[in-house]
Amino acid sequence: MNKLLTASALALVASTGASLAAGHGTSACLITKTDTNPFFVKMREGAAAKAEELGITLKSYAGKIDGDNEAQVAAIETCIADGASGILLTASDTAAIVPSVQQARDAGLLVIALDTPLDPIDAANATFATDNFLAGELIGQYAAAKLGDAAADAKIAMLDLAISQPTVGVLRDQGFLTGFGIDTVDVNKWGDETDERIICNEVTSGNEEGGRTAMENCLASDPMINVVYTINEPAAAGAYEALKSIGRENDVLIVSVDGGCPGVQNVADGVIGATSQQYPLLMASLGIEAIAQFAKDGTLPENTPGKNFLDTGVSLVAGEAVDGVESIDVTKGKELCWG
Repeated sequence: MNKLLTASALALVASTGASLAAGHGTSACLITKTDTNPFFVKMREGAAAKAEELGITLKSYAGKIDGDNEAQVAAIETCIADGASGILLTASDTAAIVPSVQQARDAGLLVIALDTPLDPIDAANATFATDNFLAGELIGQYAAAKLGDAAADAKIAMLDLAISQPTVGVLRDQGFLTGFGIDTVDVNKWGDETDERIICNEVTSGNEEGGRTAMENCLASDPMINVVYTINEPAAAGAYEALKSIGRENDVLIVSVDGGCPGVQNVADGVIGATSQQYPLLMASLGIEAIAQFAKDGTLPENTPGKNFLDTGVSLVAGEAVDGVESIDVTKGKELCWG
């Protein structure tokens, strides 16, 4: 049942991770969207632990908020100047960051996108990520199955990430709609659908405050929304609070993506109906291993067969299983969060 694929600024917040003297002087950078989202906290933990194990000097950077492209550009420049062997990057603006990524590659650094593919995906040397379209598709299938015949008359709020439409947000959004049975127009962007079941597309910045505000805006358009797609679990928590404030927390199905330990607990508590679980610690640790190998002999990472990225797996964690949609229960989800 488990789809997990096992695989053996500055005005920005910077922190130095493991820095064991290993003799070979290999160093790496981790650049995340923020340093507060639990997803990126776990990613940093995974990178730091693997760097310590391999004797690699790791420096970690993060933007002030999701969308802080300037901070990420500055971090890349610093990593180049420091002579790092490679960069692990979760890009806030997947297109705008490409020229800086190219500068790093031209300087001889290995650049691996984590979680969020660049636009285009081959702007990085490699991408280690969840299949984000599949993650969205799973929660879309779950929502449709949970509603049954009522799915034909659903009223759906789409709580997306950012106006700039980074790839991770587009993939999850379009995956959800596909899984729910709604036709997409241009699969490379969200918001152009014509299905009347979609009440709103609002952006959340991937945090709880943004999720609450976005949900309030959607409810102003139609107070009878009964399905909420959220880009991640912090946004889902905010959406739940907005629904709770009007007494509708028990009759609206919220689905999400992340599968962090707090998010799985929210599934157990009925805040979220189901969430697609990712494995950020695995993404980051594999990324550090790849940088170490590249520094040693120039070997480049390989993609998962049949895909244009290395797939680090996804599992649907459901509060209540539904027929026809493969899932794991909360107990298993708690065991796996956030491997």
